[in-house]
Amino acid sequence: MRIVLACLATAAFATPAFAQDEPAAEQAAVAEEASARLTVAVGGAWIPDYEGSDDNRWTPIPAANGTVAGMSFTILGNRASLDVIPEVAGKDWNFQLGPVAVINLNRTNRDAIDDPRVAALGEIDTAVEVGGYIGIAKTGILHDYDTLSASLSYRHDVTKIHKSGIFTPSVNYTTPLSTKALVSVFASAEIVEDRYARTYFGVTPAGSVASGLPVFRPEGGQKDITVGGFVTHAITGDLTKGLALIVGGTYKKLVGDFADSPLVSIAGSRHQWTGGAGLALTF
Repeated sequence: MRIVLACLATAAFATPAFAQDEPAAEQAAVAEEASARLTVAVGGAWIPDYEGSDDNRWTPIPAANGTVAGMSFTILGNRASLDVIPEVAGKDWNFQLGPVAVINLNRTNRDAIDDPRVAALGEIDTAVEVGGYIGIAKTGILHDYDTLSASLSYRHDVTKIHKSGIFTPSVNYTTPLSTKALVSVFASAEIVEDRYARTYFGVTPAGSVASGLPVFRPEGGQKDITVGGFVTHAITGDLTKGLALIVGGTYKKLVGDFADSPLVSIAGSRHQWTGGAGLALTF
């Protein structure tokens, strides 16, 4: 779900650099307007019941994006981030740096899990993962208005639920097709530590008795690889102001011990498909 949310944010809140070829005074006006921009969005995502499940369900996704003292913030579902480096209008290169926090809701609600074997393993308390990210973006790859970005984030559980960390490298390409349409595609992966693997993908002897699944003790490492894309289309106004529709989806493949876990190989699937749609209003 975290990847779906991140990509919805990219599609909903990306602002193409349409002002780059305008006179300096007009660029300054656009920059001032962008600094006061606020986007609010609501949508839904078709996501697996748990990470590794072959059953999906709908979940709502509220979102908001704006600026504080020139710094951009994003709140999207269970994820929040802040870019403390202001983006400079008209510059080809932009750097990103700031904190990120995620509320991990994986397997926190037994009633939301259709498979009785996984439900029998019991609920896991909600984990709060806090960390930071660093990234770089280049505008003007194939034409004046597209952007290629790369980032790396690290989060660590501060609630002592899985007591471990998650690294997430990602690459994203965004291009406007017109003043009303924008496409974003991405690839990412998650690398997790041992305790994360055991908390969400392991089966203890007691869990095996309760669920009928075999005992399994995974180790950390690369958990998955994900690719996806989203399309944003302005319903009113253009991509910088008004109401827009966002539609897209992702494919994630679990790898290594995570794909071999009984929660995945027996009760679920290593192939994870998600979809999402929503409406975003930019002021």
